[in-house]
Amino acid sequence: MVALVDVRRLIPRTDAVLADPRLAGAQERLGRPLVLAAVRRAQDRARSGDIDPAAVADVAVAELPAAASSLTPVINATGVLLHTNLGRAPLSAAARQAVQAAAGCTDIEFDLASGARSRRASGMLGALAAAVPAAEAVHVVNNNAAALVLAATALAAGREIVVSRGELIEIGDGFRLPDLLESTGARIREVGTTNRTTAADYAAAIGPQTGFVLKVHPSNYRIEGFTSSASVADLALLGVPVVGDIGSGLLAPHPLLPDEPDAATWLEAGAALVTASGDKLLGGPQAGLLLGRADLVTALARHPLARALRVDKLTAAALEATLSGPPVPVAAALATGLDELSLRAQHVAGQLAAAGLDARPVPAEGAVGGGGAPGVGLPSAAVSLPSSLAQPLRAGAPVRSAAMPAVVGRMEEGRLLLDLRAVAPADDEALCAAVLAAAG
Repeated sequence: MVALVDVRRLIPRTDAVLADPRLAGAQERLGRPLVLAAVRRAQDRARSGDIDPAAVADVAVAELPAAASSLTPVINATGVLLHTNLGRAPLSAAARQAVQAAAGCTDIEFDLASGARSRRASGMLGALAAAVPAAEAVHVVNNNAAALVLAATALAAGREIVVSRGELIEIGDGFRLPDLLESTGARIREVGTTNRTTAADYAAAIGPQTGFVLKVHPSNYRIEGFTSSASVADLALLGVPVVGDIGSGLLAPHPLLPDEPDAATWLEAGAALVTASGDKLLGGPQAGLLLGRADLVTALARHPLARALRVDKLTAAALEATLSGPPVPVAAALATGLDELSLRAQHVAGQLAAAGLDARPVPAEGAVGGGGAPGVGLPSAAVSLPSSLAQPLRAGAPVRSAAMPAVVGRMEEGRLLLDLRAVAPADDEALCAAVLAAAG
């Protein structure tokens, strides 16, 4: 007589599995909830017959995440330098080190010499002021939208903001500038038309209810043809403060992006206040920069809303290091010559082809991205691969186990292109390894 044993009775108890030294150690590194979730997934697989009950602990160990965060390192091979979905600007080594140093207790708002409270993030603010001498004062909030909200709340709540119809932009993910500004209690006074707005249009709308004139750089699109717009210098003559949103975060003119506005130029032209992003062409962390007249910046910094929008110590550390440290990855990627990119693409493609893959170097065109330099193409070079590699490069087993970073490219004409414009030269070997692992 043969006795049948219910396999579910052989599944080890949860506490017994968690006592495995490998999982006990993982709890110290990852926390109990993540380890427990991996154990229960392995137990469920044993109940369904996918694995042997004796393998529950081994399978749970194999399924443990590499870190307590769900975020995955990615090599950006899309050709877009500032890819919003991939976190925009990668931080410099100096900024990463600064973040690590600030991760514990730090003197963010404390004077070590005197033992007294100090101005919050004074090092960051000093570095920003030094980077933009044309600004009488500076302040930092958590993103550029927050900078505009703070400006509208402090300077125009219950009053009017005069802005061109051609600059009432949608800033992404369905959020629109008019809605953002009107949420502060300000009223939008639209002037001009979509394609043409003159200084006279603004002048005709200005009155006792005007809080400020808003000049917005439409950084994620471009209108061509029969167009005209009023300059900051023209608007500065109208007798009310001009607030300029340059968007992409250039603090000074860039020779490769002559049409992209910068903070210094707009301030010198007469803007009372300029707002910008920290995580775009500046190459730093997400932040909203406020630069301009001392009286206005001080009013914004002391407004009650500023407390809700202030940046944390990690952002302060990263932004200071970005401003004071060596050139950032975005600047290096923007300045890389086509010849260098082509040689790298040939080298990477050659390595992959030697391993038996269908890989070849091809010309490509990248972009700044992140709402910067619309319509400006960046000549580049890429490695062309079969489209079947796109998914395993993004989320294959080597990526899920943290053995390899994810690699995100773009599809063109049925092929996967790994554009090297936004890939650091130091990551070429990791890129090759990831492709080989994805190919199996």
